[in-house]
Amino acid sequence: MEQEREIYLDNSATTKSAPEVNAAILDALEHCYGNPSSLHRLGMQAEKAFGAAKRTVAGLLGVTEGEVYITSGGTESSNLAILGAAEANKRRGSHIICTGVEHPAVYETVKSLASRGFETEFLGVDANGRISLEEFEALLRPDTILACVMHVNNETGAIMPVEALKPVMQKKSPHALLFVDAVQSFGKIAVKPAKWGVDLLSASAHKIHGPKGVGALYVKKGTRIVPVQFGGHQQGGLRSGTENVPGAAGFGAAAALAQQQMEARYAHVRELNHRLRVGIESNIDNVVFNSGDKDGESLPYILNVSFLGIKAEILLHALESKGIYVSTGSACSSNAPAPSRTLLAMGKSKKEVEGAVRFSFSGDNTAEEIDYTVEALVRAVAEIRKYVRG
Repeated sequence: MEQEREIYLDNSATTKSAPEVNAAILDALEHCYGNPSSLHRLGMQAEKAFGAAKRTVAGLLGVTEGEVYITSGGTESSNLAILGAAEANKRRGSHIICTGVEHPAVYETVKSLASRGFETEFLGVDANGRISLEEFEALLRPDTILACVMHVNNETGAIMPVEALKPVMQKKSPHALLFVDAVQSFGKIAVKPAKWGVDLLSASAHKIHGPKGVGALYVKKGTRIVPVQFGGHQQGGLRSGTENVPGAAGFGAAAALAQQQMEARYAHVRELNHRLRVGIESNIDNVVFNSGDKDGESLPYILNVSFLGIKAEILLHALESKGIYVSTGSACSSNAPAPSRTLLAMGKSKKEVEGAVRFSFSGDNTAEEIDYTVEALVRAVAEIRKYVRG
């Protein structure tokens, strides 16, 4: 019996861990099982492995090891950055800016600050899903203490001009901190927080073929931030809790691979994105592309497409029956009944939002897989539309 085909195009939700990552995790489990806080040899060995992983992650960011904290993932990193920075700087002001298209880990955290006495304002985006620097500047005030702007949108791949934000902030809000969610960009394109003037930045391992449950928070040296959990004072007291040495080792291995393969992966994925876009455009009518195709404005790892007249969930399951795995949006909110905040903010219609499917690539995908996906899409869309119209 022929084995069922598997074409995984949901890499923005999570990626398959690389063999090198699995090996690093297993090695740490077997040989670095001591508690990094213990003073004996096994503890020091675990601490050394943990430090080595931090240095690798820091190297990919172009920052120092002491500015990187290992967390349980992008969600914790974002929560710690936002809540820790708001609490530490509340005497300077209470105004916080956030885009309206942030990942729920950021958006919901910022919203929660309203109940703590902070004033929050949300910035809109244009039809391409990108913010306006002019509108961003207009929201800044002398009492602004934090601005939260993601680097790459997790649903459309839109790239925000984060490198241009800090100069604007220094004019009107010199004491405000800049937090960037780089979960979808870290390890895929160059992320340079020090060069861009970013104060806080979150990253995740499982988006770059690393393990789930591991992330990183960059905190620029001298940045005012307080912990949100307390315990054994690990990692300088900012992130207490026994360090996840195997997870960190896997993260380090994934970061090392990303450093080595970033350019090659990007070029390959860019070709796959174009191939799928052309295949859909040439063979299926009544579609709307919600992702741009310009370098620097959109990340090719994501292609969001609306198939008009179809509910995305139906198309998702039709593709799944053919062994093709895609998403209808953010995996972290896929079970929520509310329509996509991102697509609505871009001015998309109800039909466009209902029919939106996200294809997200990795370096493991092939051109042959894309061709098979196009063929399956053509058949599935025609069949579903026939049924709906009937």
